[in-house]
Amino acid sequence: MAKSAKTKTEVVAETPVPKKTRKKTETVAETAVAEAPLQAVESYSRFSEFDIYLFKSGKHFKLYEKLGSHVAEHKGVIGTYFAVWAPNAHYVSVIGNFNGWGRGSHPLSSRWDGSGIWEGFVPDIGRGEVYKYYIKSNNHGLELEKADPFALWCEQAPKTASVVWDTWYEWQDEDWMRNRRKNNSLASPISVYEVHLASWMRDPADPERFLNYREIAENLVPYVKELGFTHVEFMPIMEAPYPPSWGYQITSYFSCASGMGNPQDLMYLIEQLHNEGIGVYMDWVPSHFPGDAHGLFNFDGTHLYEHADPRKGYHPDWKSYIFNYGRNEVRSFLISNALFWLDRYHADGLRVDAVASMLYLDYSRKHGEWIPNEFGGRENLEAISLMREMNEAVYKDFPDAQTIAEESTAFPGVSRPTYLGGLGFGMKWMMGWMNDTLKYFEKDPMYRRWHQDQITFSLVYAFSENFMLPLSHDEVVYGKGSLVGKMPGDEWQRFANLRLLYTYMYTHPGTKLMFMGGEFGQIGEWNFKQSLDWHLLDRAPHKGAKECMKALNATLRTQPAMYDYNFAPEGFEWIDSQDRDNCIVAYARKGLNPSDTVVVVLNFTPVPQHSYRIGVPAAGQWEEIFNSDDLAFYGSGVKNTQVIETQAERWQNQPQSVVLTLPPLAGIILKKSSK
Repeated sequence: MAKSAKTKTEVVAETPVPKKTRKKTETVAETAVAEAPLQAVESYSRFSEFDIYLFKSGKHFKLYEKLGSHVAEHKGVIGTYFAVWAPNAHYVSVIGNFNGWGRGSHPLSSRWDGSGIWEGFVPDIGRGEVYKYYIKSNNHGLELEKADPFALWCEQAPKTASVVWDTWYEWQDEDWMRNRRKNNSLASPISVYEVHLASWMRDPADPERFLNYREIAENLVPYVKELGFTHVEFMPIMEAPYPPSWGYQITSYFSCASGMGNPQDLMYLIEQLHNEGIGVYMDWVPSHFPGDAHGLFNFDGTHLYEHADPRKGYHPDWKSYIFNYGRNEVRSFLISNALFWLDRYHADGLRVDAVASMLYLDYSRKHGEWIPNEFGGRENLEAISLMREMNEAVYKDFPDAQTIAEESTAFPGVSRPTYLGGLGFGMKWMMGWMNDTLKYFEKDPMYRRWHQDQITFSLVYAFSENFMLPLSHDEVVYGKGSLVGKMPGDEWQRFANLRLLYTYMYTHPGTKLMFMGGEFGQIGEWNFKQSLDWHLLDRAPHKGAKECMKALNATLRTQPAMYDYNFAPEGFEWIDSQDRDNCIVAYARKGLNPSDTVVVVLNFTPVPQHSYRIGVPAAGQWEEIFNSDDLAFYGSGVKNTQVIETQAERWQNQPQSVVLTLPPLAGIILKKSSK
């Protein structure tokens, strides 16, 4: 599938860097700095008194316009303005190749206003310059060399310095952005393809080499479009130099992963997806960060970004550090970062990782290892407040975006508005559905009759939140095996079960998320060190699984009943959930227009059923619009090929009924003919 690849150097060299044209992703302040003569160095600052007030009160949500490094002109000289928050520093300077990493040649000045911000202008350096901050702490004179927390790009690991860069880009995705409100709304069909960019596809000529963002675009964009997914979700694309963390141990929150290109390269990938009508969600990790020496930990010699008490500031599971959610400046940092990816990279939403770990002070802690909140409870009130404020800020500035919580507990109102006491997320992962469903499918069909409730129970609470149904990367790692590997039976039965699982998923209320490789039945569990096993598509079972996924996405997009009421009980009605002996369930999905109603019948055994009667909500002719047992999907071809006439026999609380042939280990979707 891979096309001929260019080297990273060639791609970077070809990246256009407009010097005069300013796009709307830049601020008025940036344009003024770049075009107007600056005052004396000592009076030059990007901060107004109001900026400082907002920063100190935790309300400055566009700090990336102020802190960090910014190329500017001063007295006719091009240089770079640097600003860093280090309130417990005694001395701060900029060090880099330009000064031989000398700690004393380019000191920054501490602002007079008690903000803890150090700033200064360094002439004759600009885009591409490598730098760090040298910090001498007030804490026993501790000396540190730190990467810039607001750097827009970084050196490629194992190097750890920041790089002066910008986010100027001539965006060509106006049509998508203009229509995003409709494409991204909760009342639209949403099916998400979750991607780890570094392992989705490697260079076929050199499997050790990552493809860069532009090379990935050549293959990923047409592939996702062919499959029919409405969105992709990128696992964390921020700089995270430890590959086994999969991007979840971030060292530079404002920099894209440097190993695959520069910011403009990533913007190009996003733009190409947008231009094919595909939205982009990004994983965002405000729950913890690693203790790398050049990173946020112990930034100015003190616990600046992390909570000082390890009972609140250290994560025992991930051996990482937890943000101090009660510190105003840290709140400004985190919310600014959330808005940054929506603003500068045109991301369409953020999937927020590990929300449960943020909600509870006793998360993964034993008795005596955590501190109750001020009311004696286990809820982390500061983190809850942060998430509410973050969601309010996102939906205020980007009302057509989405935020999605990966949250696995019964915390109430995760996807409810903050004015109703909720956390304010647009959607929440339905972890209970995922766990119950996979447990059910792992069972031999002989025993499924005793576990029917694992398939039906999710409808008890399906509308308590705006749920997204996830079959994510977490289900195919750490010895769990692949999705198809979880299925019982011989090869044909395993793939039939897989297609049935996907049919159940796509017809169940809620939006959908599928991790890469699942769409064609990757056999081995995910390995972040290598490409997906694309050669499997030469085999009929895998090609059939992919064709089934394409058909399900097409059905989702074209049948309003499958998305009009994604999150409301009006869109679902049980027809039969009690046929345990045959392991068959039937239900109706309803749209705003009654004529859009579809009926779903799922047979969870390898025994085909002939002359099987089910109730339907309307008289007339019904036809099969989808069948997961289709020969094109590597099925056995047991189908209802003729138009199905209803009979005036009331059945299963429905006014009419039909007699069907049900294929083995398969699901079918029926719709009343409009003829």
